[in-house]
Amino acid sequence: MTNEETTGVPRSHKAGFVNIVGNPNVGKSTLMNLLVGERISIATFKAQTTRHRIMGILNTPDMQICFSDTPGVLKPNYKLQEQMLQFSESALQDADILLYVTDMVETPDKNGDFIDKVRHMKVPLIVLINKIDLGNPQALQAKFDEWKAILPDAEIMPVSALHRFGVDQLLKRIRELLPESPAYFDKDQWTDKPARFFVTEIIREKILLYYDKEIPYSAEVVVEAFRETDRHIHINAVIYVERESQKGIIIGHKGVALKKVSTEARKSLEQFFGKSIYLEVFVKVDKDWRQSSKAMKQYGYDLD
Repeated sequence: MTNEETTGVPRSHKAGFVNIVGNPNVGKSTLMNLLVGERISIATFKAQTTRHRIMGILNTPDMQICFSDTPGVLKPNYKLQEQMLQFSESALQDADILLYVTDMVETPDKNGDFIDKVRHMKVPLIVLINKIDLGNPQALQAKFDEWKAILPDAEIMPVSALHRFGVDQLLKRIRELLPESPAYFDKDQWTDKPARFFVTEIIREKILLYYDKEIPYSAEVVVEAFRETDRHIHINAVIYVERESQKGIIIGHKGVALKKVSTEARKSLEQFFGKSIYLEVFVKVDKDWRQSSKAMKQYGYDLD
């Protein structure tokens, strides 16, 4: 009998880190969720939705792909954006395969410094032209030619995360490129983030969806209590904003706006955890927290 027949373990196993980078709002998070098969990254129509580097793990008996979603690359204007850029650049340092996501709208000359770092990487690079449903074959060919001129060593693949076009082909190619290696994580693990992290992300998603202008970008969510039983989870969370005026907008007249966010977040959390959720949300002011090194560490934006 073979080793596989006696132990149930495949004779060869592939594993590696597949990191997803690109500019804001090109569909990185939507693509990540499709690849992993779990709702790990929040995905909205607004730029700068992703603030952290988030790992989603796809396991099969003979393979483990550790995907990382990263914040959109941008020129930082304050401390938070500096930390977000560091998350994106860290993904260039430990990738076995790099996925650079662009789309049919943006031009290849955006964020040239980051592109130059991508160009000098020694690992397999796949440029994904997303949102191909927004163009025609001629426009797609033009984008293909533009990117091939800038990143001549890259493979270029058209995808539509919205319509799941090209995702299966991408997974097949990743499997081919993945190095042979034992698994890096337990095979029942699907992310490197704790449960509290997903609570903050789901609440922040609702803020992104229901508030306009600067409010979503000035808000941070902290879970102060997370008590779980077999059937219920009791959560206390705080939304921090930078100004008293922003606090008033988050709460809304007679608390209506905050109640809507809390209700919608609770529904999504119950779906995510598969349990009954009791959610209390408060709003506090942490003046100019996006410019504070102390706040960056407190809110989990340091790389350590």
